[in-house]
Amino acid sequence: MVPKTGLGGKEMSNISVIGSGSWGTAMTVSLAKNGHNVKLWSYFKGESDALCEFHENKPFLPNVIIPDSVVFTNNMEECVVGVDLIVIATPSHTVRATAKNLAPYIKDGQIIVIISKGFDEVSLQRLSEVVSGEIPNSKVVAMSGPSHAEEVGRGLPTTNVVAHPDIEIAQYVQDIFMSPNFRVYTNEDIIGVELGGSLKNVIALCAGICDGLGYGDNTKAALMTRGLAEIMRLGTAMGAKIETFAGLTGIGDLIVTCTSMHSRNRRAGILIGQGKTVAQAQEEVKMVVEGVKTAAAAYKLSKKYNIDMPITNEAYATLFEGKSPQDAVADLMGRAKKHEVEQLNFKI
Repeated sequence: MVPKTGLGGKEMSNISVIGSGSWGTAMTVSLAKNGHNVKLWSYFKGESDALCEFHENKPFLPNVIIPDSVVFTNNMEECVVGVDLIVIATPSHTVRATAKNLAPYIKDGQIIVIISKGFDEVSLQRLSEVVSGEIPNSKVVAMSGPSHAEEVGRGLPTTNVVAHPDIEIAQYVQDIFMSPNFRVYTNEDIIGVELGGSLKNVIALCAGICDGLGYGDNTKAALMTRGLAEIMRLGTAMGAKIETFAGLTGIGDLIVTCTSMHSRNRRAGILIGQGKTVAQAQEEVKMVVEGVKTAAAAYKLSKKYNIDMPITNEAYATLFEGKSPQDAVADLMGRAKKHEVEQLNFKI
């Protein structure tokens, strides 16, 4: 049997995207334009019906037209049975429940790509670990990198990384996602890829707070640099490779999330720096601000692994203990003198 081909002779795959927020919608658009058959699952029937009617995600990704070929549904079984690839794009705090609901319909060896970023709040597991635990007969790949949904949906050039310990599985996913506007690299270091993509949201929140306080480029450059050092210290303690954090899912994602107004984490941070409460900032952003929950997880992980993470500690105190951003900055600037390289605390 001759396989069906899409654009540029690429073999067509049947793909389900679980989660119709901005990122799930953008990935649906990218995959459909790449010649694949895509179904997009929504938690709410009304949301699915609106997507079907308008072929546009007006609340979360306005002015991005979803191709006519996309099928919309809120029936999970109908969405995933018999497909080649499943993409999970739900918020981090719903990934476990989503995986539990998916589990009865998953065939042995099913490849699942998790494009959400964050941790399980209770277990502190990475999201690929959560999905693997709930669906043990699957093969879970993580995808991350500097990729705002608003730009991916518009087809602007973007690069990402797909990670799995079995490089052939990563390469299979790479072939599916790769397009003229979406370049994909592979990496066996799934721990580093997930940690870089998750922990940078904490630093992006802090970058926004600095902007809201009226601080300048010097402040942000220092914050990003020392924030990356914290990410690397925790990441290597958890088993990641240091080289991963020098790549797209480390410094690349950190740069874009700390500097762009597309970043909901940075936008929420700006509001907090201007005096809004955490709850008010999240309400104004109107989308999930992953950095808030990730800050709690990162703080707990730093204690578990006994890693020095002063920026994360101050973020936690500001977000959850009522400390003022001004006091947090003053305490960071007033810390005891240190040697820069020695403070990285790992072998290069």
